[in-house]
Amino acid sequence: MSAVFQRDDAIQQIRQRVQLWDLVVIGGGATGIGIALDAASRGMDVLLLEQSDFGKGTSSRSTKLVHGGVRYLQQGNITLVRDALRERTLLRNNAPHLVHDMEFVIPCTSLWQRFFYGFGLKIYDLLATGNSFGRSHGASNTVLDSLVPELQQDGLRGGVVYHDGQFDDARLLINMAQTAAHKGAWLANYVGVTGMLKQDNKIIGVTATDAESGDTYSIQSRCVVNAAGPFCDAVRSMDDVSIEPMIAPSQGVHVVLPKSFFPGPAAMIVPKTSDGRVIFIIPWHDHTLIGTTDTAIKYSELEPSAQTEEIEFLLQTAAIYLKQTPTHDDILSVFTGIRPLVKGDKSARTASLSRDHVIRTSPSGLITITGGKWTTVRKMAEDCVDHVVEQSGITVKDCQTKQMHLHGFCDTHRPASRNHYGSDLASIEQLESERPELSEMLHPQLTIRKSEVVWAVLHEMSRTVEDFLSRRSRALFLNAHAAIEIAPLVAQIMATELGKDEPWRDKQVEHFNETATHFLPPTTR
Repeated sequence: MSAVFQRDDAIQQIRQRVQLWDLVVIGGGATGIGIALDAASRGMDVLLLEQSDFGKGTSSRSTKLVHGGVRYLQQGNITLVRDALRERTLLRNNAPHLVHDMEFVIPCTSLWQRFFYGFGLKIYDLLATGNSFGRSHGASNTVLDSLVPELQQDGLRGGVVYHDGQFDDARLLINMAQTAAHKGAWLANYVGVTGMLKQDNKIIGVTATDAESGDTYSIQSRCVVNAAGPFCDAVRSMDDVSIEPMIAPSQGVHVVLPKSFFPGPAAMIVPKTSDGRVIFIIPWHDHTLIGTTDTAIKYSELEPSAQTEEIEFLLQTAAIYLKQTPTHDDILSVFTGIRPLVKGDKSARTASLSRDHVIRTSPSGLITITGGKWTTVRKMAEDCVDHVVEQSGITVKDCQTKQMHLHGFCDTHRPASRNHYGSDLASIEQLESERPELSEMLHPQLTIRKSEVVWAVLHEMSRTVEDFLSRRSRALFLNAHAAIEIAPLVAQIMATELGKDEPWRDKQVEHFNETATHFLPPTTR
């Protein structure tokens, strides 16, 4: 059984393994790690393989919301909203150090709008009966000013306030991965699946390559799940080169601005923009986050880039509502995520394609799960593992994750800038006590300390500078220029902990700088 979250131990397990794994999961995003956690907690022998780093793709690039989805309610998808609201409460109960209640404001320009949105959100409240989040209510201009002081009030007739959840997606993912390891799963980043092992036209495992060592492995398993998100069609083609793609990829862009643009305690939703989309303006880690777009793209990339018109759309939309007009020069970071939307009507826009998850099994036995959303990942995993049990005939316990506290669980108040470490914070502070130099801040514009680099290497499977600056901390997502400035220092600290040499440090900084260009606004690239 895995008791620690260590890559070297996982690689050793792969090398020495003689008996069959019960389950191999391909993909280390939210869906894959959720499946590994669910399956391991039921007693399965689980191995998860991720070609890059955990959460490198979509799962670290969300709008940072744990929500039922107000716009899905407007579309009439009651089942998705109800399930998401139920899962929202479970996530807050299981990871209160990362998921918290937040007020959202809908500004209204007429009494009819206040009635329309107010009525709809009462249905939202009704679907969320029994949860631990606040209830919706109407609000005067004075109340709006106290919640969102930088909101432009000209022409407003008050608004509606409702409650949803906010979280740090990449940090939650790492805590889920650590919990999966504690429950017995083995997880390895930078191990890419290269093909399927078959016997009598049935899949009996996978072939994989370790990106760090170059070693290749043949890994046999009773069942294989494809949870590769936007790249699931590439995995499906390893099984059958003639498959019809099931994904219509869409990208969503977010821009990050200084806190001064939106300093209040609440978030804001623009329920209908000029082209029918929904835009959020949200306080996040003492910054302002604006997103997202919904743009159809031809193919999925591991490191997508924002289109200039997408950034311009977000800035122009925000300018309608904010007292300060944001410009390209104000942007601290831009990040882009790809949604694995399941194809439906070929004539449909990506905004109308399914956000529900889909599970399909190929004739050879490959189980593919895709679609869905961050909030419903636990339920997606439960459904998928139920499917694995049915297909494989493995005898296991029922789902255990509904009331499972995730690694770091802590419901006591801690400093806001470090609350995301939860119960691990005491150990990080002990590390700083033993090595006082590690308590130093990495950059004056970021609340990240040297100790967090060491902790990420020792306990969070951080293998590269990008792993730390993008996902173990959120530096690159909050301030790309600042992240570039501290990359050499982070590389030095990591090299000491990992036993790496100067060429490794130089290569790491070079690679990180290349990645960081995707997070810079086009005018500064």
